[in-house]
Amino acid sequence: MTPATARYLLRLDDLCPTVRRDSWQQFRALIDEFRLRPILAVVPDNRDPALDAASPDPDFWEQIRGLEAAGAEVALHGYRHVCASRGHSYLGLHSLSEFAGIDRDTQLAWLTAGLGMLHNQGLNPRVFVAPRHGFDRNTLRALRAAGMTLLSDGFANRPFRRHGITWISQQLWGPVEKPCGVWTICMHPNTVSGDNITRLRVFLRDHHAQFSSVEHLLAEFPPTTLKLTERFYASVALWRVKASRGRRRFLPSARQSSNSR
Repeated sequence: MTPATARYLLRLDDLCPTVRRDSWQQFRALIDEFRLRPILAVVPDNRDPALDAASPDPDFWEQIRGLEAAGAEVALHGYRHVCASRGHSYLGLHSLSEFAGIDRDTQLAWLTAGLGMLHNQGLNPRVFVAPRHGFDRNTLRALRAAGMTLLSDGFANRPFRRHGITWISQQLWGPVEKPCGVWTICMHPNTVSGDNITRLRVFLRDHHAQFSSVEHLLAEFPPTTLKLTERFYASVALWRVKASRGRRRFLPSARQSSNSR
């Protein structure tokens, strides 16, 4: 069932002890002020230099534990966030991935190791968030084998079941008012601008009552298989995102080519 009034989830990606401190604290303030229960996508063993935005915060893990205790949903955000595989991913949004193209046994070993690291920090991750949306059928098989059956990805407008996994779609990278459906807004503290955080604050001021949690959404809208019309809608939404990203990649090179003539 698709909700008649829009519901929103906030998801924060690339969280690890070296997350950019100023924006992370601003998001934490919004979580407290509006009593949000976001998805916190945590990298268990970061080896990606791009995520080294600050010196390691000795209080990071305690902060994540406190947020989880207050209702946030901790998600396993890959393993080491090293995206070096050119395997074909299920959604095909990026050319490089950490998981897509890797054999099932290796993926399962990474998932098991990552889960163990988060468990050792006193956390209870139930949701998987693939770096760069990069996962394939082997990832879904490995997730089931690891006992993880919740995935934050896809472009449907409600939670659904596919390949033995419950999908909670992530379709937005900033606040957008929607008339109905379930919408996950994904933001990255390491790269977000101050203007985007301000936009989120304004959106929360007007729509905070529509923000929910993974637990409440799944209870309110039990996932089922998508109908044919819903699958078509999700495919069109994915195509639009790919087309938009293609235009953004093309336009700078086109302008450069024009300027060089």
